Amino acid sequence: MKRYDVIIIGGGPAGIITGVTAKKQHPEKSMLMFKEEEKGLVPCGIPYVFHRLDGVDKNVMGPKPFIDLGGEVITEKITEVNKIDKTVTTDAGNTFAYEKLVLATGSKVVIPDFIPGYDLKNVFYIKKSYNYIKEIHEELKSKKNIVIIGGGFIGAEVAEQLALNPNKKVTLIESEQYCFSKAFSKELSQIATAALTETAVDVKTNVRVKKVNGTNGVVSSVIVDSDEEIQCDAVIMAIGYKPNTELVQNIGLELNKMGAIVVDNYERTKEKDICAVGDCSQTIGFLTGRMDHVMLASTATAEARVLGHNLFGIKIRKTFSGTLAVFSTEINGIAMAAAGVNDSNAAEANIEYLSAKFSDFDTHPGSFEDTSPLSVKLFASPCDGSIIGGEVWGGKSAGEIINTIGLAIQKGVTVFELISFQIGSHPLLTSAPTKTILIKAAEGIIAQINKELKA
Repeated sequence: MKRYDVIIIGGGPAGIITGVTAKKQHPEKSMLMFKEEEKGLVPCGIPYVFHRLDGVDKNVMGPKPFIDLGGEVITEKITEVNKIDKTVTTDAGNTFAYEKLVLATGSKVVIPDFIPGYDLKNVFYIKKSYNYIKEIHEELKSKKNIVIIGGGFIGAEVAEQLALNPNKKVTLIESEQYCFSKAFSKELSQIATAALTETAVDVKTNVRVKKVNGTNGVVSSVIVDSDEEIQCDAVIMAIGYKPNTELVQNIGLELNKMGAIVVDNYERTKEKDICAVGDCSQTIGFLTGRMDHVMLASTATAEARVLGHNLFGIKIRKTFSGTLAVFSTEINGIAMAAAGVNDSNAAEANIEYLSAKFSDFDTHPGSFEDTSPLSVKLFASPCDGSIIGGEVWGGKSAGEIINTIGLAIQKGVTVFELISFQIGSHPLLTSAPTKTILIKAAEGIIAQINKELKA
């Protein structure tokens, strides 16, 4: 039986970055990663397989950086973890011993068994599996009428991409008033939903699915709560993901009510020498300190870098006190992004805030041919002006501006400090330095604070 200093179960973003980071810090340590499939996919790129990338092979992600550093990879499924003997066993009957075990088993799709017909033929799911996505990409080529259930990021992005294919009719069904409502404020959710309705997708919001009908075991239609029947030859369920923790449920690891593995600030479980990272592990909200449910590759890799540096003893202090969910997408040419607090989740958590919005263009002047409108909305504490959230929409620079806002939230930057934010600008690359949108939004919040002080 071969023994390794580190065994990592899972070859997704969390597993790869944990392995790469740990191997760079400890090149002398032996490390082994287990993957269930030879090839992996970039999770966030999956929707674009259905049109823009036209297949899975332009969306492949693998552990080559880990291998290049001396890590080993085996494509076998782990079926048993023995925490007493500190061993793992594969479906091929092979057993390996470890000093440190990292669980990076990711997440799996939610199967809505409460919807009759969920298991009919041609009901598909957006699984994070190269083989599965390759298969349904081929299957969907011949399908003309497709219903997608779920208007979150994955559902909406898949719908938009499929609708770009000629001779396909795509219907998206969302139970909430607007798509993206779990991540965006009401205002931005409205903007995103409007952008989606302007594509070839037939968007139905405030609608629930009652049943998926089938003929001879094959999907034929979907019945919604108004009793409308939507004819279709394929259904895609995109209603969410949950932690993939089946492997460890029998070894005594503590799971939270969402089924995620409970870990400390350094991704360590209560079992000595067992860590968990990424979608399978618990997240805590940065502002409320409450249990959260964030499953993003960006979050997973941030956690993985912390774990990789500290796997053999804490050397680098974790500098973020909780998970800051940073979301972004592009629908119908409009980039949209959000981080931290917004109108909707602030109300749920009873958080007081001030907000201000500013809009301009992403070039200056705004008369260049490739100019896009750009808007930012900042959310700050009314007590000290610290930035606690933000949303950006318009041109592609929204994707990086939200990262700047994310750093400001993590470091406790205030709107007063943002006033002296030193920027670089260029007519083709940024808005005008005289009206930088982040600074102008901060000024809007300062004006509100000053008004309150004078009252």
